[in-house]
Formats: sequence, C-alpha cells, structure tokens
Amino acid sequence: MDKLKRVLSGRDAEEPSGLAEVIDSTSLGWGTRVKGFVACFAIGCLCSILGSCLLWIPKKGLVLFAVFYTLGNIASIGSTLFLMGPMKQLKRMFEPTRLIATIVMLLCLILTLCSAFWWRKAGLALLFCILQFFAMAWYSISFIPYARDAVKKCISVCLS
Repeated sequence: MDKLKRVLSGRDAEEPSGLAEVIDSTSLGWGTRVKGFVACFAIGCLCSILGSCLLWIPKKGLVLFAVFYTLGNIASIGSTLFLMGPMKQLKRMFEPTRLIATIVMLLCLILTLCSAFWWRKAGLALLFCILQFFAMAWYSISFIPYARDAVKKCISVCLS
C-alpha cells in the first residue's frame, strides 16, 4: 500500500532511503514552525536588549554588549530556519544577490566575537557591532523586492 501511495503521489517507486525517512519523521508542522520562529526571534531580541543594558557596566560592559548583541543576531537569523528550513535558508543566503551581504554579515559576527574574547579590544568589538548592524540590515532588506535599490537611491540623494 505504501508503494502505491508513493507512486500516486509522484515519489520514486524505490524504497525511501534512510535520509528520506529521517527528513519525513523530523519535519515540523506549520504551527510548530511559527512557534519555533517566535521563540527564537524573541530570544534574539531579548539578548540584544540585554546586551544594550549591559553596555553601561564599567570595564566589561562593552564586551558583554558585543557578545549578547552577536548572540541576539545569531538567534534572529536562526529563527528563520524554522520558517524556511535549514537547506532552503542556506540556499537563499548564498544566492548571488545576497552573497556579499551574507559573507560580510557572517564575517562581522565572527570578528565581533574574536575581538571580544581573543583580542580583548572593546573599541574593535564596538566597531564590528556597528558593521554587524549595517550588514544585517543590508542582508534583511535583500528579501524585500527593490528595497536595496530604494536605499541606494535615498543615500545618493542625501549625499548629493
């Protein structure tokens, strides 16, 4: 009976591979996906807000801000994995139109953590947080049709 269902549904007539069985058994329903997205995005926002509050702590505040802000951005990006799925998200992140924005964003995330933990340069961590913000914004608006063109036009008008 399962073989008939596969043939009628357009699936291959062969037995499903172990990977196909794992994917089928771990796929989430739409409600679960939305709940996962909301929870992960809320954690990301909470980390970013907590990082902003920790900025004012003497000596270690800037490093804590950089770490929590970066963790917040990672959680926010991770939240979209629930909506699209990991493979589709990765494919869309590395499309030619988003490739540079993705690389700069990921590089800024890594450099922020490196400057906070290994190099212990608070000013550099702050600079990478600012670059991280702009890279994340540029990456995010790449999902809105013609938004990057509008931003480019606004900037060129403001600079003229």
